[in-house]
Amino acid sequence: MSEVATQIILALGGLGLFLYGMKLLGDGLELAAGAKLRVILEKLTSNRFLGALVGIVVTAIIQSSTAVSVMVVGFVNAGLMTLTQGMGVIMGATIGTTVTSLILSFNIAQYMPVLICIGAFMVSLSKKNNTKYAGQIIAGFGILFFGMTTMSDNLKPLAELDFFQNMITSVSDPIVGILFGTVFAAVVQSSSATVGVLQALGAAGALALPNAVYIVYGIHIGACVTSVISSIGATKAARRTSLSYVIFCSIGVLMFTAITIFTPYVSLLQRATDNVSLQISLVHIIFSIVTTLVLLPCNGIIIKIACLVIRGEESAEKEPCRLKYVDERILKTPPIAVNQITKEIHRMGILAKRNFLLSMEALLEQDKKKIEQVEENEEVIDYLNHTIAGYLVKINALAIEDADREKIGKYYHVVSDMERIGDHAENICEIAEMQIDKNEIFSEKAVSEINELKELVISVIDNSLKVFDGERDREIFRVVGDTEQKIDDKTELFKDRHIERLRDGECDAAVGTLFMELLTNLERIADHSTNIAFSFFPNFKPLNAEV
Repeated sequence: MSEVATQIILALGGLGLFLYGMKLLGDGLELAAGAKLRVILEKLTSNRFLGALVGIVVTAIIQSSTAVSVMVVGFVNAGLMTLTQGMGVIMGATIGTTVTSLILSFNIAQYMPVLICIGAFMVSLSKKNNTKYAGQIIAGFGILFFGMTTMSDNLKPLAELDFFQNMITSVSDPIVGILFGTVFAAVVQSSSATVGVLQALGAAGALALPNAVYIVYGIHIGACVTSVISSIGATKAARRTSLSYVIFCSIGVLMFTAITIFTPYVSLLQRATDNVSLQISLVHIIFSIVTTLVLLPCNGIIIKIACLVIRGEESAEKEPCRLKYVDERILKTPPIAVNQITKEIHRMGILAKRNFLLSMEALLEQDKKKIEQVEENEEVIDYLNHTIAGYLVKINALAIEDADREKIGKYYHVVSDMERIGDHAENICEIAEMQIDKNEIFSEKAVSEINELKELVISVIDNSLKVFDGERDREIFRVVGDTEQKIDDKTELFKDRHIERLRDGECDAAVGTLFMELLTNLERIADHSTNIAFSFFPNFKPLNAEV
C-alpha cells in the first residue's frame, strides 16, 4: 500500500474517531443532565429572550443544535410550544453549539490518551450510573480530541497534493464554499462536528481562514436540513418552525457574506490570532452570537414570512386518534421522551376516567348521546393503548437513567389497566343501551346503591391518577386500598340486597341480571384503578381484575 493511501485511511480513521467521540460526549452529557434537562424545558415561558437563553443552556448541555432544533419542531408539532417560543429556543441553540469549537481550538491533545483511559475505567468498573455517564463524557472528550489529532497529522502531507490544493482553492468562492458547507453539515447532521473537521484541516495547515469562512456560513444552513426533514408530515406550526429556522440562518449567511466581501473582517481575525483552528472557531462563534442578537428582536417578522409561505390554518376538525405529546423527533432526546410519554399516559388516564363518567351518565340518565361519546373516546383509548405501548418499547431501548427505565417498566402495566377501565366503561354503556331499548329501569334502592358505589369508584380513579402524577406518600396508598376494600364489601352487600329484592318481587329478574353485571364492572374498574396506584408501591401484587 502506498504512503498516500495509508495516510488517507488514517485520516478517515481519525475522522471516524472524532465523530464517534462527539456522539459519545453528547450522549453522556445528555444522560448526566437527565431530569435537569426536563426541568429547564418545563420552565420555558412565552418570552422569546428567555427562550433563547433556554436554547443556549440546553444546547450547551447536549452539544447539538441539530438535535435541539428537531426536538423543538416536535414540541411545536405536539402543541407544547408556540412558534414564537420554538424560534427563540432555536436561535439560542446556535450559540450553545459553539462551545465545542472553542474547546477544540486549544492545543491539549497530549493529555487526551490519559482522559480516554480514565473514562474507559470509569465506564467499565463503576456500578453507579452517574459515574458511568461522567466516564462516558471524559472518554468521549478524549476520543474526540484524539481523532482530531490523528486526522490533522495525516492531512498535513495530503495538503501538499495538487488535487487537494485545487479543491481547497475552489471553496474560497462564496457560492461554492456556502454550498459545500451546507451539503457537508447536512450529511454529518451536526454543525459542531462539521466545524471540528474544518478546525482539524486548519490545524494541519490544509485550510486557511479565507478558504474556510464561507464553508462555516454554509454549515449553519446545512444544520437546518434535519429539522426540515423532521417537519415533513407534521402540523403547519411545526413546518413553519423549521422554515423559520432556515430563514434565520439564510439571513445570517447573507449578512456575513456581505461583511466578509466588503470589509476586512477576515484579515482582522487573522491579526487577532495566528491559530487557524481558533480563527475558524471565532468565525463560528461570532456568526452565531451576532445573528441571534440582530434577528431575535425580529423574530415576529421571520415568523410572518414563514406564515406567508406556508399559508392557512390548522384544520378545526378533531383528530382524536393521534398522540399529542410524543413523536419520533422526541426520541432523539431520551430524558425528554420519558417526560412526554408520561404526559401521554396521563392523557389516556383522564380519557378513561371521562369515559367512566359518561357511561354512568348514560346509564342513570338513559342518554344514548352519551353512549356515542363513549364509543368515540374508546377508539382513542384503544389507539393510545397500542401506540403508547410501541413507544414504550422504543424508549426502553434508548440510553436512559435506571430510574426512568424502572418507570417505563411500570408504565406497561399502567397503560394496560387504563385500557381495561375504558373497556368496562363500554360494558356499562351496553347495559345502558339494553335498558333504553327494552325500557327497563332500576328501582330507587338500586339507583341509590349505584350512586354510592359510583362515588367510591371515582375516588379510587382520582387518587390513582394523583399517584401516577407523582403523589407517592403512604397516606394516599392507604386511602386507595381502604376505598377499594369498601367497594368490594359494598359490592357483596348490594348483591345480597338485590337478591332479597328479587325474592320479595321488588325487582324484575331481567333488570336484576343487568344490575349484577353493572356491579361487577364497577368493582373491576376499581381494581384496575388500584393496580395503577399500587404499581408505584414496593412489593405490590396486582389485584384480581380479569375481564
